[in-house]
Amino acid sequence: MPGRARHAPPPTRPGRPRPGLLLCAGWLVAASATAAAQVERTGDYLARMDTDGDGRISPAEYVAWMGYAFERMDADGDGVLATAELPGGKGKPITLEEHRRRLAERFVRQDADKDGYLDARELAAPPL
Repeated sequence: MPGRARHAPPPTRPGRPRPGLLLCAGWLVAASATAAAQVERTGDYLARMDTDGDGRISPAEYVAWMGYAFERMDADGDGVLATAELPGGKGKPITLEEHRRRLAERFVRQDADKDGYLDARELAAPPL
């Protein structure tokens, strides 16, 4: 605009760090370290689930591992979680077959690259 002086941004000095950039860089380093730690923990979890030792989780390994909770909650061993056996004693009864079907669906949603297996990153990501 005429009559108004424009102010140029202050000159930057080579070699002098800018506080905003340092803060962003520090945050990125911290976030990277957190992500790496998560993958390492997930890698440990993957190693427990990976019964054939191939470094990835098959649908059968996933369903078997994730199905342990059903087996523990099915107090009478009839293959059905009755309302009384569900957490909080609430909810609709579910059969073992239905539970396995839901786990298989969750596996497919977590398999981001659609190769039929879960790696550590896919295992760490919540299902879509």
